[in-house]
Amino acid sequence: MKPLRLAFAGTPDFAAASLQAVLDSDHEVVTVLTQPDRAAGRGKKVQKSPVKLLAESHAIPVLQPENLKGEEIRQQLRDLNLDVLVVVAYGLIIPQAVLDIPRLGCLNVHGSLLPRWRGAAPIQRAITMGDTETGNTIMQMEAGLDTGPMLLSEALPIGDAETGGELHDRLAAQGARLLVTVLNDLETYLANATVQPEDGVTYAHKLSKAEARLDFRLPTRALYNRIRAFNPFPVTWVPLNGQPMRIWQASESPLPGKDDDEPGQILKVDDSGIQVATGDGILVLKELQLPGKRRMAVADLLRGNPDLFKVGEPLGDALDMHSGDA
Repeated sequence: MKPLRLAFAGTPDFAAASLQAVLDSDHEVVTVLTQPDRAAGRGKKVQKSPVKLLAESHAIPVLQPENLKGEEIRQQLRDLNLDVLVVVAYGLIIPQAVLDIPRLGCLNVHGSLLPRWRGAAPIQRAITMGDTETGNTIMQMEAGLDTGPMLLSEALPIGDAETGGELHDRLAAQGARLLVTVLNDLETYLANATVQPEDGVTYAHKLSKAEARLDFRLPTRALYNRIRAFNPFPVTWVPLNGQPMRIWQASESPLPGKDDDEPGQILKVDDSGIQVATGDGILVLKELQLPGKRRMAVADLLRGNPDLFKVGEPLGDALDMHSGDA
């Protein structure tokens, strides 16, 4: 199959991995779409997206519309005479009028084994729910949310201690490889597309800071999975003096909890971690970040704050404190 003429729509690092793979292939990227530059970080400086930075480094024209509803942006895409539009974590809705523009339609790289985990946060949801495997699906886009026909999928095991960030990087590399595989023989893959089954549909709703607050009434495994899943974003936390204390790493204790242990109660404090009672056992906190400070191993944190965590007291503030304080 001859090289394809394509546009690429994406924004974060996950998308940049796929863009790089296409740039390394024989296919021609004639333009890149990415979300408008936004203020980010502590200094609230306006930053370019990883996809924009990569496109500019290859002298590829970049379009940054607020949305794809306007006739101007649609005409710009029509004028490109595209074979295909590739969409990876773009973050904007693609209207049907845009989906219809490329000769061979629009492709999407989605970081799950569809139809499981359609939506915004498939990587974190898979870990949170204790899935033992995930993967990538290359699909043909249609107007629904991640509902299009599947062209190629490949499973990836989830490590027992793997974080959201670690799984993100492995999935980004896998998705990029699968995308180029499909592009290299796109018409054959389109001819053999598989409709997604109706059974097994789940939705990976967007992550929120409030959701990242830990509730120690939950089982130990559920808390452990959430801590892994939300590292490095949005990072789990508990309120400490009205401010979020972040919890970056933890482990499950093999010791059983006692019936009279109160969830959230500190059971033991030493350099190996802070043992906290949960709904069904004990969670050992390994790496924390005090409000306004850098993240630290518990042993290092205790050297500067030896009396901060006391056995018998609750970790952080009261459980019913309003989560909006984050």
